Amino acid sequence: MSAAPSEIESGLDSSSKLEIPTTTLDAEIAAGSRPPSEKSASTGSSSATFNPGWRFYLAFSSLSVITLMAALDATSISVALAIMARVLGGTAIEAFWAGTSFLLTSTVFQPVLGSFSHIFGRKPLVLFSLALFTIGAIVAAVAKNFTIILIGRSIQGIGGGGILCLTEIIVTDMVPLRERGKWFSFISSMWALGTVIGPLLGGGFAQNVSWRWIFWINLPFVGIGTPMVVVFLKLNFKTSSLLAKLGRVDWVGTILFLASTTGVLIPITWGGVMYQWTSWRTLVPLILCGIGLVVFIIYEEYFAPEPLIRTSVFKTRTAAVTYAETVIHGIVLWSLLYYMPLYYEAVKGFSPILSGVALFPQTFTVAPASIVVGATIAMTGKYRWGIWTGWVITTLGMGILVYLKVETTTAQWVFMNLVSGLGTGILFPSMAICVQAAASTADQAYAANIFSFLRGFGQTIGVAIGGVIFQNQMKKKLLTFPLLADKAVEFSRDASGLVQIIKSMPAGEMKHQLLVSYVDALKYVWIVMCALSAVALVLSLFTRAYALDQELDTEQGFKEKPKTKDPEKVMNPGAEA
Repeated sequence: MSAAPSEIESGLDSSSKLEIPTTTLDAEIAAGSRPPSEKSASTGSSSATFNPGWRFYLAFSSLSVITLMAALDATSISVALAIMARVLGGTAIEAFWAGTSFLLTSTVFQPVLGSFSHIFGRKPLVLFSLALFTIGAIVAAVAKNFTIILIGRSIQGIGGGGILCLTEIIVTDMVPLRERGKWFSFISSMWALGTVIGPLLGGGFAQNVSWRWIFWINLPFVGIGTPMVVVFLKLNFKTSSLLAKLGRVDWVGTILFLASTTGVLIPITWGGVMYQWTSWRTLVPLILCGIGLVVFIIYEEYFAPEPLIRTSVFKTRTAAVTYAETVIHGIVLWSLLYYMPLYYEAVKGFSPILSGVALFPQTFTVAPASIVVGATIAMTGKYRWGIWTGWVITTLGMGILVYLKVETTTAQWVFMNLVSGLGTGILFPSMAICVQAAASTADQAYAANIFSFLRGFGQTIGVAIGGVIFQNQMKKKLLTFPLLADKAVEFSRDASGLVQIIKSMPAGEMKHQLLVSYVDALKYVWIVMCALSAVALVLSLFTRAYALDQELDTEQGFKEKPKTKDPEKVMNPGAEA
């Protein structure tokens, strides 16, 4: 296996088109590229001359703070839903939607807010997203019922989605391509840290103080992050009238995209939970909105004057396969983060907080792996090794989880979980750099936006895919036990809801059989995730290597204060530069 990558590296990449994609007319990468005469004033920074000052670090710190906040909020509510349902008198379905609404709106609004940032500016959209996030947090914190919580969480999701996609887009404006892996890894680390701390905070507040503090705790982050963004995030931007900006918005594409994507994700989310997969309530919106997405793609490709999504970012082989891998990465990662805590709670009898602690072997390996790989990419200028290594380790890690049993010891499950965390962490900066390297310089911010959206899309459908597998296998396994056969349909309906049933059962043969069935159902979730990871590994072999030593070409680059002053300009401010 070690010879194959080097052979591809030296063989496929020997052509000048792949080594210097920004100076060739190669159709795969030139689509949508900006003519030299149209390059912005901020062009000229490369990895060789990139030397950020303290203002850059403060600006980047502001992005890190708000990313951590969004990650905390996205993951903190999950462990508190049962307590919230009991206090507010809500149903299991209402609790389900309170947990799901954030992820849904966060996903579908990312391309929209990312696209709007090209028209209205990055910084105004970041502040707009922070405002929505804050409003949503306050609405949810003061809610008296789940309807208001659902509204608040949906508003928060829009703001959170904007924060997530815009931070990645802004990194493409601030950092040359070769150096980006290092800085993307820091953003990924903030997200990983938030997913670790979020469930612990959520469970701690819900059990010991009040679930409302899950939302109130966002306000200090907003109080720190917003002034930092205002003061330190100084970006170039060409101003124009509001009317001119509104005229550039792809209104038709925006409406088509939001309606179709929402209409696809909602039935995928409620399939098997609220309604059966064969129900017309699931199939009709899924089919109609699937057609709507096809119409959207055709409109964007042939009719939109300034499209919401540039289809040119998909037109290289490397980009196409890496975007497919990005969806798989989201599916695998979110299935891992959702179903592993259920194993700890249902099978090991852990509390929600202790289950969050048990995830440390996975979540605490993501950040170091991401940082090391990002730094290595910056030093070597090569990224494909990271994608290949990441998928090999992820495939191995998901395969190891198949051997989890009821009797698995603490030392064993700690080791088992280290592997998958390492693999998924390696993939974050590697794939982010790959999709941008495969895009033209003018399309790299769009590529970052699509990358963020597709990862969120994968996360949204990951839980649904795992749920279908769990239901089918749990029902099949329960039918083999006479003591549980009559409960097969009821117990297999919801993996999360079954946790409390298991905990309330007295020790005995029936409970042991239920635990065995639970572990067996989860085993098939890991098998499918292992297979998907293997598919992604095969797809990754079709990626090409593009040179990362490209100039930073952006209209919204970071405004670093000049280190020296031109004496002639001081004496004659009107002199032309």
